[in-house]
Amino acid sequence: MTEQAYVLGTDDAEIERLRLQHRVWRPWMLRAWHRAHIRSGTRVIDIGAGPGFATADLADLVGESGAVLGVERSSRFAAAARARCAERRMANVQIEEIDLMLDPIPATSSFDAAWCRWVACFVSSPEHLLKTISKALRPSGVAIFHEYGDYGSWRMMPPRDSMGRFVAAVMESWRAAGGEPDVGLKLPALLNETGFCVRHVRPLVFTVGPADVLWQWPSAFLKSSAGRLCEQGHLDASDAEAITSALDEAEQDPLAVMMTPLVLEIIAAKSP
Repeated sequence: MTEQAYVLGTDDAEIERLRLQHRVWRPWMLRAWHRAHIRSGTRVIDIGAGPGFATADLADLVGESGAVLGVERSSRFAAAARARCAERRMANVQIEEIDLMLDPIPATSSFDAAWCRWVACFVSSPEHLLKTISKALRPSGVAIFHEYGDYGSWRMMPPRDSMGRFVAAVMESWRAAGGEPDVGLKLPALLNETGFCVRHVRPLVFTVGPADVLWQWPSAFLKSSAGRLCEQGHLDASDAEAITSALDEAEQDPLAVMMTPLVLEIIAAKSP
């Protein structure tokens, strides 16, 4: 699997964007883990671990009596995750470089929980992903997801046409690569079909201003993606310039408001 196969890339700039994204979303991530009863001694899989930001947080949470397996298909991200955990001397972490669409997770019915954030929206078969996760979980093990349910909800107030074109281009690029931006809408039914019992579903959507820390998450993504979408042919240069200009103007306006893409938090338990 080449690094170019990642629709958002795997370069240093993307790792830094993911660092910011993780920092912004960390409070909601920790609440989801608490709701799913991840604690000291829990054995957890980090699905699509990326550069290992959540992996390291999981290792801290489960402690020496627990264990964390990070699975990631990008060799660049996997190396970054290993380096991060080694720097923090985390002996309870293992990073495996695998493609979840092709390879099994190197464990069967042994993990208590799986954490999956913005992975199902990029894979070619969410059904296969859920089956792979299920095989690695023990009976009654839990799977926790943060996945988009309405990516088109990402808006600026007042509305800007350039923003609509940008969001449409993002969704088009993910679908062209085999993913589905609004995969969260399908997950509850797919989980039930895969032998899970859905215990919890709630929307996470926010209205924020330029001074809000949450603004940084969509803002950083827009700034890093406009040029890439032009290179991929999903966005005209004039549209990219218009949306970046609109964002710059909004960030100087204390009255500006942005509504973030709707994320669904889903927690499901594997059948006993």
